[in-house]
Amino acid sequence: MASHEDINPAILYFGTPTALITTLHPETSAPNIGPMSSIFWLGNHCMLGLAAFSQTTLNLLSTGTCTISLPSDAEAAHVNRIARTTGSCPVPPPKQSMGYVHCADKFALGRFTPLPSATVPPPGLAECPVVMEASLVKAFDLFSDSADARGAMKAVEVRIQRVRIHPELRLEGFENRVDADRWRPLIMMFSQFYGLREGRVRGSRLAEIEEELYRMPGEEERGGVQRQGQGQKVDECGGGKVPGRGDVAGAR
Repeated sequence: MASHEDINPAILYFGTPTALITTLHPETSAPNIGPMSSIFWLGNHCMLGLAAFSQTTLNLLSTGTCTISLPSDAEAAHVNRIARTTGSCPVPPPKQSMGYVHCADKFALGRFTPLPSATVPPPGLAECPVVMEASLVKAFDLFSDSADARGAMKAVEVRIQRVRIHPELRLEGFENRVDADRWRPLIMMFSQFYGLREGRVRGSRLAEIEEELYRMPGEEERGGVQRQGQGQKVDECGGGKVPGRGDVAGAR
């Protein structure tokens, strides 16, 4: 077994999906697209890690809505066109030092097509295979243990209100499931773009669990899917209870 060595990297981007957050300016309603990759989901909620001074953050906190479009690895060129651009004018000093420039129309620069939304004002991006409409729940200041960095970044919780996918991503025979073998997210890893072209590594025992069991309490199924297997089951090993629907959220 190989030994480990200590390192102190400036970034810890070990690999997360790239996301494009579309928001509207609270005064002009001008749309802005913010590329980011600090993102994860629990149930029908999503956490976004955003710079406090970014135009995306300011717009989202002011208007309370956004869309989250997930590009596949085929859209890397679109994303790269709007990299190191900002909707902020003037450009904030931290971004100036990294070579960012102001861009008033990222749809044109990135060659994206607006996809009208049904539940929020900001449009999605038609080129992206996955588009989610979301509303603001709460924002949290990060780095509270650092006097120098406190408040520089925010963790923003949003609720996913609508999910749309390209038809080829729907799992055959299911109304509300994604075919994971067909989904090729654009992965950001240490500031570089990667894909999942090699496909599934091996079967997963976790995938044997009925996916609907992860749906959170109070959330309505999309598309009229009927619930199955509600409630809790007795653990044959210890007489305890095995989590039923809504009890399994973050233990994945």
